[in-house]
Amino acid sequence: MMTKRTLVIGDIHSGLKALEQVLLRAEVSSTDRLIFLGDYVDGWSTAVETVDFLMDFEKTHECVFLRGNHDELCSNWLQTAEDNPTWLQHGGASSVQSYNKANKSTIENHIGFFNSLVNYQLEPDNRIYLHAGFTNIKGVEYEYFTKTFYWDRTLWELALSLNPSLPKDHQYYPKRLVHYDEIFIGHTPVTRIGKTTPQKAANVWNIDTGAAFFGPISIMDVHTKQVWQSDPVHTLYPNEKGRN
Repeated sequence: MMTKRTLVIGDIHSGLKALEQVLLRAEVSSTDRLIFLGDYVDGWSTAVETVDFLMDFEKTHECVFLRGNHDELCSNWLQTAEDNPTWLQHGGASSVQSYNKANKSTIENHIGFFNSLVNYQLEPDNRIYLHAGFTNIKGVEYEYFTKTFYWDRTLWELALSLNPSLPKDHQYYPKRLVHYDEIFIGHTPVTRIGKTTPQKAANVWNIDTGAAFFGPISIMDVHTKQVWQSDPVHTLYPNEKGRN
């Protein structure tokens, strides 16, 4: 009898070839539960194909899809055609090129997918999953601005800067970090600190291993902490720049 795993998947950024590769390496089956941390688009050329894959994948697997900032940016463009030069410079141009080849029905279905994404997932085991972070010292339920869940970088910066020897009951221990046993995020690539594997600081796990740039896509078993990775995504798209 196979054991049901909970697997968390870092940022994808349209790297479908790498996603398929790492799912095979992790031997993902329909008995597993998968939590995707967001940023499904903006990076490599297969944005439409990536979202199509995820929508089909959900039909046969138990999935939680979190909202990333790039998912909201892309969704907003699909619905409004609003000009956003900053988004285009940070991966959006590749998504525009991909969606310009899609038919109306596909785009409508993808808008539905983007609208169905959740901002965070708090599990009964007191693990929480979200794309970026939160700022309220009382926890996610008290957050004033929902965009924080997929834009914030201060949670990761806080965890990185924390003195590891500071006990949790110390008066100076950050109150944001005491509410959850473990926090799983993406959003800020660990390649910024010279790493290409998931990194832990305090009780925060960062699973964004730089798939949009020169890193791989990563999957982690949240209980055993075993990690599987694709090849560096750029090697699977040799004629593209991604967000580099």
